[in-house]
Amino acid sequence: MQKKLLGMAVAAALAMPTVALAQSAVQVYGTAHLSFNSSKFGDSTNGVPSVTKFGVNQHASNWGLRSTETLGGGMTGWFQAEFNMPIERTNGVNDGQGTARNSGLGLRGGFGNVYVGTWETPWAQTFRLWDVGTIGGWGPVTSIIGRRETTGGAPSRNCGNLSGAGGSVTGYVSPAPICGQADPGNFSATGNLGYPLWRRFGHSLFYESPVFEGVQVKVAYLPNETKSTVATATPATPATTTTPAGAASAGAIENPSAWSGSITWTGMGGRARAFIANMRAKDFSAVGNTDSGYTAGGGYDFGVANVGVTYEDYTYKPAAGDVKAKQWGAGVAVPLGPGKIGASYAKAKKLEGSGAPAANDTGAKMWNLGYEWALSKRTALGFGVAKIDNGADVAFSWTGQTLDNRGVTSGTVLSGVDQTNVFVSMRHSF
Repeated sequence: MQKKLLGMAVAAALAMPTVALAQSAVQVYGTAHLSFNSSKFGDSTNGVPSVTKFGVNQHASNWGLRSTETLGGGMTGWFQAEFNMPIERTNGVNDGQGTARNSGLGLRGGFGNVYVGTWETPWAQTFRLWDVGTIGGWGPVTSIIGRRETTGGAPSRNCGNLSGAGGSVTGYVSPAPICGQADPGNFSATGNLGYPLWRRFGHSLFYESPVFEGVQVKVAYLPNETKSTVATATPATPATTTTPAGAASAGAIENPSAWSGSITWTGMGGRARAFIANMRAKDFSAVGNTDSGYTAGGGYDFGVANVGVTYEDYTYKPAAGDVKAKQWGAGVAVPLGPGKIGASYAKAKKLEGSGAPAANDTGAKMWNLGYEWALSKRTALGFGVAKIDNGADVAFSWTGQTLDNRGVTSGTVLSGVDQTNVFVSMRHSF
């Protein structure tokens, strides 16, 4: 009897590391997504001529690590770190911050999901409920809808990267970027006019409610860790052979923060979807002002076609006055053989409000059409065409776009440049 008990104890002891390993097992996952494309860039409004070229582009290629552990009482602890995966030689320079994609640490249970880290805002996550027509990464969410994309904390006018300098082959000097933002956060004739609405909040707090009758609530808070009680000016940047001298950047006493929330609904076996989301950003465009707006939309899968629509309305509040940006988009996917025909259309209206730029041909349109062939559950081929028509005073482009007319800048174009891409893409998930 004692030998039997001893044998059971030894077996249990030997099994414990295996159980612990299973509890804390780490999953490696990711997606490699590349396309070969012919890109045509039209003439710019500041005199740079058109060009047609070939390129190989990547579309949110990434890899990540996930781990979960059952804690008891219906709770689960979890961790995720997701990394950009540039499929090219970078000489040791990482493509953005190491975990610039969805990365966090949290607890799930009957109360929902609470976590901290860097993640898509509730506003940004709504694209999954309507954007059914994108093929090969060339679509509305990586261009006009959400006014492109970015990841970062709240802006700081006291940070070291406020260069005040920019430039192009024509000598145009662009405004200083706001620290923590991917775009200037101003309303000049550069960039796509204001910071992106599709964004990941960095170093933030997130909550997702349980799903009840298809309804879920999500909230994200970007804290005010860049709050400053001292205005620290940044010195002027000296001129170089390629960049004109930048003006000194004034510091500021500021208290930037932001939050975003959404209510989503899915029903009828997932065929019907609807959502509304908002975002409020304090001291982003100007100290003392709060930008705000909303997006709404949804979709329905009829079987013969899956359709989706969205609308965005956001008011930036720079010192010069309010600027209202409005965008809408629609997508459709039609099953055909082992894949789908996908098509999308999106439009950005001309900026409105007292702070809109004097040169205000700021409207833009985008469309795409293509076919995606599912070779397996994890591998797909796609081909198609996508185009952006920019107004003379706006510069929308796709994330990951081929180097522009100047041959030096990826993912951006000069004002007024139209772009057409004919592409063949491949995507593999693991």
